[in-house]
Amino acid sequence: MNIKSEKSTIDAPVQEVYTFLSNAENVGKLLPENEVKDFEGDENKCSFKVQGGITISLIQDELEPNSSIKMKSGEKSPFPFSLTIMMKDVSGKTEGYIDFNGEVNAFLKMMVKKPLTNLFNYMTNALKDHFEK
Repeated sequence: MNIKSEKSTIDAPVQEVYTFLSNAENVGKLLPENEVKDFEGDENKCSFKVQGGITISLIQDELEPNSSIKMKSGEKSPFPFSLTIMMKDVSGKTEGYIDFNGEVNAFLKMMVKKPLTNLFNYMTNALKDHFEK
């Protein structure tokens, strides 16, 4: 299953956005408070619980400075996946989106596709808001 968030343009240089996102602890600042519980994170990994008590864990996998941050699922996640944050410089601002690839069966796909799409769109908007403060 592949999900791409909406593209967002952030009013900040790509280096600044990359530096913020390359610290996995900052993922917590982009998650909806009312839908996520028990967030824990450090520079290289993070985990949190979503509705239904499902734990999602992310571990940094590949960092391409000012271009992309690839994370993979940790052992606590309910299925294997990768999540890549794509970014590029556009006239001194940063354009980016989230690209998710998960190994899920057809039944689970029906249950998680819409909530995950909404979550990734929320996160891209929260990132934009973070840099507009």
